[in-house]
Amino acid sequence: FAKQFTKLSYAFMNKKQADELVDFSRISANVFNRFILGKALDSLIIGIITYIVLSIINVPFALLLSLIIGVTNMIPVFGPFIGAVPGIFILFIIDPIMVVWFVLFVLVIQQIDGNIIGPAILGDSLGLPTLWIMFAIVVGGGFFGILGMFFGVPVFAVIYLYIKKATERRLLHKNIEIE
Repeated sequence: FAKQFTKLSYAFMNKKQADELVDFSRISANVFNRFILGKALDSLIIGIITYIVLSIINVPFALLLSLIIGVTNMIPVFGPFIGAVPGIFILFIIDPIMVVWFVLFVLVIQQIDGNIIGPAILGDSLGLPTLWIMFAIVVGGGFFGILGMFFGVPVFAVIYLYIKKATERRLLHKNIEIE
């Protein structure tokens, strides 16, 4: 697919435009791949940790709740909280006291994920400051719901990196150096 896209670009555009489009496509693919693979690994780890802890403290439906938490963890920042809602309802019907422990656990695992596991896996791979990540989640979620919350971050990262690269190229062309 990439080879066909490259051929089409060079066939129907001038070389400079095709070079820019192919470069933009490579940057986009790289950002999306790093983001999705990193979040998938992060979510798998969170799901496994959740299952282990919920099993140890004898929470009913530990596997189901862990699966929900792990899958919704793919949504940056708000995912585990979104995933906790069905768990809260399920546990409230079975054992209302268990809801308190479950909510406390979700808060703790979210802090561990957000401050230790997530940054260790994703690091600065997206090249976005935290403020822009939050902005991308809120705007993406506002326009496209849960899918927008998920895809907003890598889409915004691509836009951010492309604008940053274009700005640096123009400053270099004008022989302006800003630190």
